[in-house]
Amino acid sequence: MVVRRTRLTLAGQVLVLQLVVMTVVLVVVAMISVRQSTTTFQEERGSAMRSVAEYIANVSVVRDQVDEIGATRALAPTVDRGLQLSGATTVAIARIDGTVVASSDPSEVGSRTELGDSRIAEGRGWSGDLEVDGNRVVAAHAPVIADDGTLLGFTIATQEYPRLWDRLTDDATDLALFLGIGALAGGLGTWWVSRVLKRRTRGLGSAEIATLADHREALLHSIGEGVVAVDTDGRVTLLNDGARALLGLRGDVVGRRVASLDLPADVRTLLGDHDDAHDEVVVVGDRVLVANRRAARSQGRGIGSVTSMRDRTELVSLRNQLSSNLSISDTLRAQTHEFANRLHTISGLVELEEYDELAQLLGSLTRETADLDASIRDHVADPAVAALLVAKSSAASEVAVRLVLDDASTLPELDRDLSADLTTVIGNLVDNAIDACRGHDPAEVVVRIARAGADVEVVVTDTGPGVAPQLRDSIFVRGFSTKPEVLGGRGIGLPLVRLIATRRGGTVELTDPAEGGARFVFTVPLLTSTPGQVLA
Repeated sequence: MVVRRTRLTLAGQVLVLQLVVMTVVLVVVAMISVRQSTTTFQEERGSAMRSVAEYIANVSVVRDQVDEIGATRALAPTVDRGLQLSGATTVAIARIDGTVVASSDPSEVGSRTELGDSRIAEGRGWSGDLEVDGNRVVAAHAPVIADDGTLLGFTIATQEYPRLWDRLTDDATDLALFLGIGALAGGLGTWWVSRVLKRRTRGLGSAEIATLADHREALLHSIGEGVVAVDTDGRVTLLNDGARALLGLRGDVVGRRVASLDLPADVRTLLGDHDDAHDEVVVVGDRVLVANRRAARSQGRGIGSVTSMRDRTELVSLRNQLSSNLSISDTLRAQTHEFANRLHTISGLVELEEYDELAQLLGSLTRETADLDASIRDHVADPAVAALLVAKSSAASEVAVRLVLDDASTLPELDRDLSADLTTVIGNLVDNAIDACRGHDPAEVVVRIARAGADVEVVVTDTGPGVAPQLRDSIFVRGFSTKPEVLGGRGIGLPLVRLIATRRGGTVELTDPAEGGARFVFTVPLLTSTPGQVLA
C-alpha cells in the first residue's frame, strides 16, 4: 500500500508560517516582559533589603548582643520585627566570621552564610543576587559596628525571586489577557488571509504553483509563434523567444514600456493597444508578420493584452506571385480581347473585299507593335522586365490609361533573382498607378528604369489624385491597394515593395511631383547576371 504525502496548499503554508511568526513574537514579548519584571524586582526589592539590613544593624541590642553567648534568644525579636517590616524571605544576624547567630529561619543558626561578592568583611554594605539552596535571591548585607568603630558582625536580609509566571505578570496584571487577545486576533487574521490566498491560488500548493510556472515558461518558449503580454501601464510583462526573434529585440525587454522599444511605430501601437484585433499585418525589418491581439482579464477586470504573431513572409511572397499571375492573366485577357477585335476588323474587311484598307490596317498594326517592342527593347535589355512592360502597356490601354516608358530608361540584363524582384516591384507600382489614374484626364503613367551608379532605380509617376497626407505613415505597412482582395486577403503590394527594398539593402520613397499625382522611387544595388560579368 502506497501512502501519499498530503501537501499543504500555499494558503495552508502561509497559515502555518504566520502562526509560527505570531508564536515567536509572543515568546519574544514574554521574554522581554520577564526581563523587565526581573530588573524591576531586583531594583525595588534590593533597595528594600538594604533598608531592613541597615535598620537592624543600627539597633543597639544587636550591637550589644551579637558577640554574646545568648545572642540567638536576645536578637530573635529584632529579627522577627525586621521580617515583618520588610516582607523579606529571611532576616539574619551573623558574626564577623559569617556564623549566623540569629535568623528568622532557625535552621540557619550556627551555619555559615553565603557571602558571594559581598565585601561586608571590609565593613562595606552590599546588595546583589545570591544562590541559596538552589534558589536565586536578592540579598543585602549591612555592617554591625560598635561605638568605637569596631566591626562586630553584619545583618542579612534576603528575598527569593518570584516564579516565572509571577514575574511575567508582575508589571501588567492583564498581560496574559492581552497576549490571549493578541493571539486570538492574530489567529483570526491569519485564517482570513489564508482563505483569501486560497481563493486567489485556486487551492494550489507552492510546489504546484512553481511547477505550473515552469511548465508555462517551457511552453511559451518552445512554440514557434511569438507571444507578447503587456499590462495596463504599457509595460511588457512577458516575451517568449519566438517574439524576441520575430521582432528583432535584444537585451532585457520585460519590464520596459512598449513605447521605448526599438520597433516601428505601428508595431508599438499594435502591442500597446488593449482591444481585440484579428490578423493584423505588420512589417518588421525583412519580415511580414500576422498578429492577433486579445484583451486579458482576471475576474472581470482588465489586466492588459496578449498579442501572438506568426511569420508569414513566405506566404506573402506566394500570395504576391499568385497576384502577379492573376495580373498576367488579366493582361493576356486584355491582349486577347484586343486581338479578337482586330481579327474581327480584318475579317470584315476581307468580306467586303476592301483589300487596300486591309493593307493599311495591317501596316499600321505592325508598325505600332514593332515600335512598342523596339522602344522597350532599346531601353530594357532584361527580357522579364521588358515582357512585363509590354503586358502592362496593353492592360493600361484597356482602361484608357497611357503607359509611357521614359526615354532616359536604360536597364541591362539582370541575374534571375534581381529580375524576379524587379518584376514584382514594377508590377505592383504600375498596377497601383494605373488604378489611381482611372477616370482622370490626363490618365498617364510614366515608368523610368535606369542605372544610378552601382544601383538600379525604378521611378513610377502617375497623374492620379496622389496619396492623402494621413496615409503616408501607414501606406507601406498596412498595404495600400484599391484592387479586389485575393483569396480573402488584403492588398499588401506596397509593404512587399518595401520588404524587397529592405532585403536588398535599398530604399523606397513616396514623393509629390510638381505636376501632381504621386511618384514612387525604388532603389536597390545591381548584382551580376553571369559569372564574371559585373553589371555594376
